Amino acid sequence: VQLQASGGGLVQAGGSLRLSCAASGYISSSYAVGWFRQAPGKEREFVATISWGGSITSYTDSVKGRFTISRDNAKNSVYLQMNSLKPEDTAVYYCALRLSSYNSWREYTSRAYYSSWGQGTQVTVSS
Repeated sequence: VQLQASGGGLVQAGGSLRLSCAASGYISSSYAVGWFRQAPGKEREFVATISWGGSITSYTDSVKGRFTISRDNAKNSVYLQMNSLKPEDTAVYYCALRLSSYNSWREYTSRAYYSSWGQGTQVTVSS
């Protein structure tokens, strides 16, 4: 299964964007999905993750209360609704798969436990 992120763009601070992560095929119930982002000159960092059933989500502190992750398994898709965007949210956003058994904080925030990275989508927030 390959993933493809889309929905990025240029938005003013305080604005909103909705990112989509589409899978090329069925995502097994063995997999959770995560969103990461990478700003120029920085490491790729964890943003959010969601379990297969959608009942378990987790966010990095800097986006809590502003971003919402959701999924539609019938469409093999995961979404990231981003509100109240800030210039520091500017980055390329990626989605990837993670075996659900890797569910400790250390594991689900680490890119080492993710696979099937697709092309990212650029999000630029102007001040």
